[in-house]
Amino acid sequence: MVHHKTSPHIGLRLLSRTALLGLLALLASPAVPQTQAPVPQSAVTALPNLGDGNDLTPSAERRIGDRIARELYRDPDYIDDPIITDYVQGIWQPLLEASRQRGELLPQLDDLFAWEILLGRDRTVNAFALPGGYFGLHLGLVGIVTSRDELASVLAHELSHVTQRHISRFMSRQAAQAPWLMGAMILGVLAASKDPSAAQAAIVGGQAAAAQSQLNYSRDMEREADRIGFGVQTQAGFAPQGFVSMFEKLQQSSRLNDAGGFPYLRTHPLNTERIADMQSRVRQSDQANTRPVSTMDHAMVAARARVLSNAAVDALRIWAQEVQPGNLEKQPDVAQVGSLYGATLAALKLRDFALAQTTLARLQERTRGNPAAMRLTHLLALEAALVQGDVAAAARLQKSTGTPVDTSRAALLLGAQTDTLSGKAESAAQNLQTWVADHPRDAQAWQLLATANTAINRTVAAVRAEGEVNVAQLDYSAALTRFKVAQDLARKSALPSDHIEASIVDTRARQTELLLREQALER
Repeated sequence: MVHHKTSPHIGLRLLSRTALLGLLALLASPAVPQTQAPVPQSAVTALPNLGDGNDLTPSAERRIGDRIARELYRDPDYIDDPIITDYVQGIWQPLLEASRQRGELLPQLDDLFAWEILLGRDRTVNAFALPGGYFGLHLGLVGIVTSRDELASVLAHELSHVTQRHISRFMSRQAAQAPWLMGAMILGVLAASKDPSAAQAAIVGGQAAAAQSQLNYSRDMEREADRIGFGVQTQAGFAPQGFVSMFEKLQQSSRLNDAGGFPYLRTHPLNTERIADMQSRVRQSDQANTRPVSTMDHAMVAARARVLSNAAVDALRIWAQEVQPGNLEKQPDVAQVGSLYGATLAALKLRDFALAQTTLARLQERTRGNPAAMRLTHLLALEAALVQGDVAAAARLQKSTGTPVDTSRAALLLGAQTDTLSGKAESAAQNLQTWVADHPRDAQAWQLLATANTAINRTVAAVRAEGEVNVAQLDYSAALTRFKVAQDLARKSALPSDHIEASIVDTRARQTELLLREQALER
């Protein structure tokens, strides 16, 4: 992952507090979890889709989303953790495909919008949609859900707000300004959360008050997102009961007087009507008897999210206490695996490598025979070797997985780091180049490719890859600067390979200049 230059840091962590209220008001991006079961087609067609309005064009909405995402990428709370990202994508992609099959995700939006989830290193339980198909997901939410089905219910609800154009309709009603000014106002609300006294300077005129007063979608939009999200989730193969169990978690928190850890509850309050509707849909579902299952791999990912979202020393030390003899046995078997995973990762963060090795060995014993859990354990072992600087051990682990060949993004990135450090940077560069050809928006892969190219003295290619990191994170000004440096290096080089790379850099520089001009026009 790349850390960016200094700029106003407007981040996912801030979205969970005052800023989230104003932002969601402007974006109409509520996020109440739901479970979904296949709703009869007759029922679907009988209910009108409220999001069919054309007030704000999809292109304008995407530009607003890009502008917001550009700031979020720069925030220190933004995190691209390959392990968690792979897991979330394993839920997200089936939801997208189910939405396509049901006709909810129309080809125009499918091609134009980003459909990208940005993870925030925040302990609060929250998720939200942004314009243009961007979505925010706090690690705090990943850490508290007990099954894939519960997480799917949240993401399906958020997805439905976007496919039904609720954000577009809401923004069009709230803003008389041009769309790009609306984007600026959204960022102003976020910035104001850091310094409330700056609100009037950051937000245009009386729109600040209007933004703060409109905290939720209309009830009709919420019900529609519940209904459609329910169908999307169940068609994607997730248990409908996960929707209800997620509601129950939030309702319990509400009864316990949420003190700030559940922004979901403030921006998308539950009501008995919506909960009853979801329970009724579950009972009528063909999968009514299918219950959410807490699996080992989910427990491990949830534990990882909790560790990464709270890196305070005291919090990390608590993990070691959880796996002490006498404490671990009090937990269910699946939870024990999660605790051992969390304790290992926490020990690595504390650089207590002896404890990490001990808990890792216990984890390997507990996960034996479970392929999904074994894969995550193997990746954690590889990560541990790299953190300790034991390149030889990392190389050995890379050769022997003990499970079927891992073709995941996490395995690719960890493998590329291992190859580069162990003198096989050429192989790392080839693997990464193949990957980014199909995934040009993968900033972390581009950064590792830059490192691998540097190791084999492909300086022009390395600098170009650094520019692609900036493009992937929508920072076109920084990208153009790197491309120009690469052009200068290519002119001075006598290597034929650099001259071939130079033609690519020239094309990318021209494309980036066009993107910069478009941004300037939006201002």
